[in-house]
Amino acid sequence: MTSELDGIDVQLLLPELIMTIGLVAIIIFPNLGDARFRIPLTSFRLPVLIGGTRFAATRDPRIPNRIALATLLTSLIASLLALFDPPESGLIGRSLEVDQFSILLSNVFLAVLILCTISAAQRLPADNRAPIPSGEDDAESESAKTTALYDNRRQADFHILLLTLGLGMSLMAKSTHLFMLFVCLELASLSSYVLVGFHKETGAGGEAGMKYFIVGSVASAAGIYGMSLLYLWNGSLAVEDLSESWRSMETLDPLAASGVGLMLVAFGFKVGAAPFHLAIPDAYSGASSMVAGVLATASKAMGFAALIRLLVIIAMPMTGAAFWFVTLAGISVITMTWGNLAALSSENPKRVLAYSSVAHAGYMLAAISAIGSGLAGQTGTELILTAVLFHLCVLVLFKMGPFMVLSSIEREGGSHDFSGLHGLSSRDPLLAASMFVFMLSLAGVPPFSGFLSKLLMINGIVTVSAGTGGASTVLSWATSVEPVFWLAVAVVLNSALSMFYYLRIGMVMFFEPNEGESGSPVNPMVRGIVVTLAILSLAFGIGPSSELLIGFAEDAAVALMY
Repeated sequence: MTSELDGIDVQLLLPELIMTIGLVAIIIFPNLGDARFRIPLTSFRLPVLIGGTRFAATRDPRIPNRIALATLLTSLIASLLALFDPPESGLIGRSLEVDQFSILLSNVFLAVLILCTISAAQRLPADNRAPIPSGEDDAESESAKTTALYDNRRQADFHILLLTLGLGMSLMAKSTHLFMLFVCLELASLSSYVLVGFHKETGAGGEAGMKYFIVGSVASAAGIYGMSLLYLWNGSLAVEDLSESWRSMETLDPLAASGVGLMLVAFGFKVGAAPFHLAIPDAYSGASSMVAGVLATASKAMGFAALIRLLVIIAMPMTGAAFWFVTLAGISVITMTWGNLAALSSENPKRVLAYSSVAHAGYMLAAISAIGSGLAGQTGTELILTAVLFHLCVLVLFKMGPFMVLSSIEREGGSHDFSGLHGLSSRDPLLAASMFVFMLSLAGVPPFSGFLSKLLMINGIVTVSAGTGGASTVLSWATSVEPVFWLAVAVVLNSALSMFYYLRIGMVMFFEPNEGESGSPVNPMVRGIVVTLAILSLAFGIGPSSELLIGFAEDAAVALMY
């Protein structure tokens, strides 16, 4: 019986086990050499392999990227197989559960990290023939050679952090115990802090990493304190136990409410909600574009997974006692409006996408806050969760895509100002066209997947408020309709506002003259990935592929609720 159970557990955690093996491989394989250990009092030497002069096969600085890519691809295949054939029982003790909700999110995390790893081959290139600087080099040649050697040296560090980030995210999605959830969340967070400041040779990178670490640490401290209050209140941190205790309350316990509120601060920082978003623009603009893309997609999905477990599963509002609806609705409107207004005045494309990410967090928070109105019911809750999960999935396409484009021009400094995108259509028409598709999808223009995801969220919010309000006059209807309806109006108005800065990016690519080099800034492999993401942004907006993904999101929502 024990061996059978162990076999099932291994199968359930196969993607995480593969990532663990990949982590060990990246640590050990590049350090293999001809080191030997001499047995005392003899001349016999035993090979220990670790250390000494490294073998020719292990000296190649491209090995960490290849190991990380192979590891993530294998993990994604295992996770995709589980998505199409989910396990009947995915319980692993009382801390982890593998269901369609966690499997879907794991696929999202792994897909983002694969794209980041591919982009890293261009943004953080490894040159196995990098020459050593000599005294005859001028300042520019010496700097270029030093940078190449420096990039070679930190290949293993970068990809170890990526796999650690993926491991923390994937386990967090499967956590059904708040302590396990927070440990996995912090494992992923610590990796992301280092990744933000990874390019410490730039002043912006070091400053961004420090700001992100300080604000994130304060938010995490608030969340842990809130978790301790929930433990004092309930005596257990299992999600199931906390949910039962919450539903059994006749009146809202201040200790429980305080605990949930403090944990909301921690998760609000992860999703980029106002006012906890203040370090987000600096982190995105200071980090490399590929890392910023991970924060805008996978890290955001991780935050929303934790937020959904906290607010929907644990603190599901009781009838007439939705204490967090007004707060969360206010945060969502401020977040989306602040994000869009700030993006309008930004001259840095990475900051524009950062504020855009803040605005998208506001859209999803508006949908989740509608659940807290007390009007959603089981059907409305599942409808809204399906919309949010679908949006988190397609966000990988039209959010990671622009960051990959910016990553391709980053080594020349083109990602820190709109001038780097000037004339991109003349340098690389496919890249510019794909970037424009991403902008239209982010803005919610039909028939792209961004439009469908926003439509599903707006439909969920409107469905919750359906049947309310009088129809005799516009004024009487406006004053009698449920307040949750105005969240849908706020999403529509903010989406219209966002069109200005998204179209601005298209304008500078197609109508501004090229002021830099005439060649394409991207290698063929990355270009092919970017074009594929643009095609998928359309494919998941219409047709059977969108229905398939919505079906997966619906199954995930149902699995979460039951």
